[in-house]
Amino acid sequence: MPESIRKDTSASSQSHVQAIIGRSIVLKGELSADEDLVIEGQFEGTVNLQDHCLTVGANGKVKAEIQARQVVILGSVNGNVNAREKIEVRRSGNVTGDLTSASISIEEGAYFKGSIDILREGRQEERTPLAAATLYEDNE
Repeated sequence: MPESIRKDTSASSQSHVQAIIGRSIVLKGELSADEDLVIEGQFEGTVNLQDHCLTVGANGKVKAEIQARQVVILGSVNGNVNAREKIEVRRSGNVTGDLTSASISIEEGAYFKGSIDILREGRQEERTPLAAATLYEDNE
């Protein structure tokens, strides 16, 4: 089966379908989908998978701004990554760009150059500046 064809990755009655961009595929542009996506080839542009997971495979090379529910990086990413739930940079991963998510995991041995912004619930963010301002005023 060609690598760029969708695969059913679950044996259950509610099958989990994901699209795959194979190793020999090179794409440029805007990419959006309503399903999970695995990139093993090369992609340059923007990726928008708001309610789904993007996996950059070990052979994947992505130069893009990424928006997704969850992002798993085993290959190379150059660009900012925003995930609503979680970003995982695995041991073989290479990331140059800023990471923004509620949860970020970088395995030992992975390469990362950029900044990290951990998203918090709105109430927690509102309380933090007030507490810091109170402490600062007490120290004067």
